[in-house]
Amino acid sequence: MIYVCIASRNNAKTVGLLLWKIKKVLADRLRDYHLIISDDCSTDSTSHALEPYEKALPLTVFRQETERGTAWNAEFMLREALKRSDRHKRDLAITIPADFRVSPAVIPEMIRRFESGADVLVGEIGYKELSLSGRLTCRLVPWLLRPGVRVPGIRDFTSGCVGFRLITLKHCFSSAEGSLLLTEGLSARAELLARAAAVARQIIAIPLEPGPAGSPRDSSSGLSTVMELFRAGRKLAIPLPEAEVKRIS
Repeated sequence: MIYVCIASRNNAKTVGLLLWKIKKVLADRLRDYHLIISDDCSTDSTSHALEPYEKALPLTVFRQETERGTAWNAEFMLREALKRSDRHKRDLAITIPADFRVSPAVIPEMIRRFESGADVLVGEIGYKELSLSGRLTCRLVPWLLRPGVRVPGIRDFTSGCVGFRLITLKHCFSSAEGSLLLTEGLSARAELLARAAAVARQIIAIPLEPGPAGSPRDSSSGLSTVMELFRAGRKLAIPLPEAEVKRIS
């Protein structure tokens, strides 16, 4: 089973199109899939936009009554995937942003690499696809996250498009006392990646195509983001992964 996890907050304009595109790219796959959406107390028409897809797709929508944030939603959806699966070694969970700034066209490649043995699959946006401020932030991220969050060989920690073998997530959650993620925002994305990589046997980085909404960094760069990442790198102490990152060109 492939679980595609999408946290949405006020993404009424993009989430439906994203779901349609995911259905299209998975249509020819032999494996079953299920979509898990956590609607993080949206105040726009996201709920209305999701209604027709709930009837047409293998989709479960969880509507949060209070805003929970990046870390909480990621943990909630991944734990839900673990709960639904009875084959943690053979099932995959993929997270993807709801704003459609990343194309789900990468999903079939993620599945193929997963079936070949990968435990963690990291989607990376190329520098050429980013705005000037986005390129600067992306280049700074690995340095900002030191010393506590490091995955040597990974260039993009914050795309939000990552695949996890469920047994890898199970190891992460079983070793955590309480919440797994201790940071928020883009830092939580980087933290989740690093914690999974620390227990993975094989890590693969896969290039991403931008979605129609453009670069995922255009609305997430700036001083506040830099400081958030800098603090996370000094707050956390995640072990380095033993596996080397393999890059797919």
